[in-house]
Amino acid sequence: MLHIGLIREGKIPADNRVALTPAQCKWLHKNFTDIKVTAQTSLNRCFTDKEYTMAGVEVVEDISHCDVLLGIKEVPKEMLLPNKTYLFFSHTKKLQPYNQALLKRIIEQKITLIDYECLEHEDGARIIGFGFFAGIVGAHNGMMCFGNRTKQYNLQRVGVSKDFRHLIHTYFGLKLPNIKIAVTGSGRVAHGVLEIMNSMGIHQVEPEDYVSRNFTYPVYVHLKGNDLYAHNETQKYSREDFHNNPQNYNCLFRQYLAETDILMNGVYWEKIFPVYLNWRM
Repeated sequence: MLHIGLIREGKIPADNRVALTPAQCKWLHKNFTDIKVTAQTSLNRCFTDKEYTMAGVEVVEDISHCDVLLGIKEVPKEMLLPNKTYLFFSHTKKLQPYNQALLKRIIEQKITLIDYECLEHEDGARIIGFGFFAGIVGAHNGMMCFGNRTKQYNLQRVGVSKDFRHLIHTYFGLKLPNIKIAVTGSGRVAHGVLEIMNSMGIHQVEPEDYVSRNFTYPVYVHLKGNDLYAHNETQKYSREDFHNNPQNYNCLFRQYLAETDILMNGVYWEKIFPVYLNWRM
């Protein structure tokens, strides 16, 4: 029998995400008779102890009997249990100095650490990382902050919503001012941003119209690589050449920034175009 424990988040502020939902635990129990999931009692999870109990999951304080322990953020070193297997984001892969003591304690206590950040597909792409829902959260909270600053509309933080369906329902009747929003990137995060734009009823416009027209309703433009960068000589855009030789490209973003009220970044500007950073600063 494999005993899986869902640990209580110990990092402050506590993360309310869960490694396994009650429904997923129920599915595991139904389909794998040799697996048992136990949840450590917690007041901070997005799912309550009662919801886990109703799904057939034992909720206790002591989970030292579990073989594999699942969390989200790094576990405070004083809460680690020796000789266990842990899964969580340790934030040590990039040699972060603030977690050196945590990694040292893991080694001392003979703990097997499976870091979510290190899980990859065969092609090297990360299995778990910033994706669609990161874009959802970032776009919603960005719109919320703009509303708070301008006092033109009101949104609550995304964490108040229990799930994605409930979040979308909060947009019913939302009246946005005539703002212009620029969305950059074409990956998973950017697609999450676009989902929020469309769910809020914000109209997409072409790049040419974005910079030349005024609108009587909120709009957004989706800017991809060929909209943002051009080679100094050919005036063309090649993704591979751009990533290898960013110094040979001119940033076209200035023309859009002058028209933009809110910028939703779906790319890492700092890594792919330092020249833009210098101009921005």
